[in-house]
Amino acid sequence: MTKASLPELLHAAVAAVGGVERPGQVTMAESVSEAIDDGSHLLIQAGTGTGKSLGYLVPALAHGDRVVVATATLALQRQLVERDLPRTVDALHPLLRRRPEFAMLKGRSNYLCLHRLHEGVPQEEEDGLFDHPLAFGAGNPTSAAAPTSRLGQDLVRLRDWSDETETGDRDDLTPGVSDRAWSQVSVSSRECLGASKCAYGAECFAEMARERAKLAEVVVTNHALLAIDAIEGAPVLPQHEVLIVDEAHELVSRVTGVATGELTPGQVHRAVRRAAKLVDEKAADRLQTAAEGFERLMELALPGRLDEIPEDLGYALLALRDAARTVISALGATRDKSVQDEDAVRKQALASVESVHEVAERISNGSEYDVVWYERHDRFGASLRVAPLSVSGLLREKLFAERSVVLTSATLKLGGDFNGVGASLGLAPEGAEGDDLPVWKGVDVGSPFDYPRQGILYVAKHLSRPVRDGGRDDMLDELTELIQAAGGRTLGLFSSMRAAQLAAEELRSRIPEFPILLQGEETLGELIKNFAADPRTCLFGTLSLWQGVDVPGPSCQLVVMDKIPFPRPDDPLMSARQKAVEEAGGNGFMAVAATHAALLMAQGAGRLVRATGDRGVVAVLDQRLATARYGSYLKASLPDFWYTTDRNQVRRSLAAIDAAAKADGA
Repeated sequence: MTKASLPELLHAAVAAVGGVERPGQVTMAESVSEAIDDGSHLLIQAGTGTGKSLGYLVPALAHGDRVVVATATLALQRQLVERDLPRTVDALHPLLRRRPEFAMLKGRSNYLCLHRLHEGVPQEEEDGLFDHPLAFGAGNPTSAAAPTSRLGQDLVRLRDWSDETETGDRDDLTPGVSDRAWSQVSVSSRECLGASKCAYGAECFAEMARERAKLAEVVVTNHALLAIDAIEGAPVLPQHEVLIVDEAHELVSRVTGVATGELTPGQVHRAVRRAAKLVDEKAADRLQTAAEGFERLMELALPGRLDEIPEDLGYALLALRDAARTVISALGATRDKSVQDEDAVRKQALASVESVHEVAERISNGSEYDVVWYERHDRFGASLRVAPLSVSGLLREKLFAERSVVLTSATLKLGGDFNGVGASLGLAPEGAEGDDLPVWKGVDVGSPFDYPRQGILYVAKHLSRPVRDGGRDDMLDELTELIQAAGGRTLGLFSSMRAAQLAAEELRSRIPEFPILLQGEETLGELIKNFAADPRTCLFGTLSLWQGVDVPGPSCQLVVMDKIPFPRPDDPLMSARQKAVEEAGGNGFMAVAATHAALLMAQGAGRLVRATGDRGVVAVLDQRLATARYGSYLKASLPDFWYTTDRNQVRRSLAAIDAAAKADGA
């Protein structure tokens, strides 16, 4: 029997999932196969509806080397593991003459910890370290009492679930539980005792997931774990020859998030409480004093970037660093007979104090490659944060060495080429040659959708120019008229939560016949479900809606962007990155602000056409897209919709689309 060709394999896989083979998918599979064969790297843009999961899974499985697939969203991870991979493996098994194994791997805190579940959580309240909200021990007389609090009920459900779950994966628990409840039964990697020291090590869900991953040919994980694997030096993922990054437009922000450190007064006081019973009084008092000094400073902190560390903050951080170091040393030696389950308590305390020490030391050392700033939150108070000025060097060094990397998304080609996204990943311009430069190419396989026929890009050129935090009555008038013409069916994407709230409040009184859902008033899943169920309904919100809504059909026929989503001028990290590009002789605005806006707009515009029968309008209520010099760059990043600035034309088109949907019963 001869070896099956790639087209044969792809055909079998597409048939197995009940899909339709598309030219873009074939091109994608061939390009991925070539990159794996060459050991080179590939940026591949595949529009919505291409079937990109099979476009990379089939060539990866055909090759036979171990592959890690990293995605940004839980929804795609579940789709891969529960739908795409099982069907694809079944379909390819007869042709490949082997059955590739696959597994999901996440960070340790995503799995139920049996030690925490059965031994309880070290508590640091005044009334003792071990007052469990719910005692799980079989011999405990209170364990049979029915809990009345929501937390207690969640914990009872988690205990019952622990007896039936095979994975211990939080995302397999339906319905879910609060973060507070989950924190009672999970540990971070730092808090984990380690399988050899833990009484439950042989049954550990996280360890079993790792073992399954070691045996699997395909390991599905997330961007955050990929970043931890790259940054922390201790391998979390099994050795692999091929890395596929799906939803790759999210990678830089996820890696930045993992590489960001934070210090808050609450976090420091928690470290003090956890360590207090385990070290001598002198060491504990020293950390307590340093914590109080830091807290006093933070009460006066004003939001914004710190170009230089103020002298008083510098002293406070050195005091924290040195006191934390003393406690870390002391934690290894002191034993307190009143402390039960000392190993777990010590591990939790050590994790908290080490975190404080690391961030205080990092900020004190003052790297030119870090950005430091104060943030203030209405609910949580002030925090001190530090993030890398760029992650491109880290990604170039850690991501593209010793394996073939495929990065794919519906939005990687900004302003007409891949170089903007490539630069953020640490790649030189496509085609550049040099000893240390990773070899890569960009491929756009297009989309199965006929964008000029299916959609209109409308720019409201007549509106006044948006001003920061200013009222926009003319924009609200325009939005009202567009929703009326569309018969509802509107996804409103706003540049800030405040703008979304103001628009929802105003339009609810102006056009009460069209229900308006607002992000934050319900869970995102519930909002999207309700939006899809009633065509007259509108959904308003901010960042997660720009990327997270998949509603094909007549419920979403108008996507509105209130303004071009540039980063806020006072965003410390973005403004620092922009300034760094300018100091190096580049165009900081285009490299940072315009690229950020282009990516979000491409994602936002992608909400409109999700299926071949979809029709509608993307309306941008910001004249700058039509009038500013950078407008052509932003437009070149969007799907190739038919373009107009004619407000009457767009109202007629929306009314016609609405009438057609109603005629079809929607």
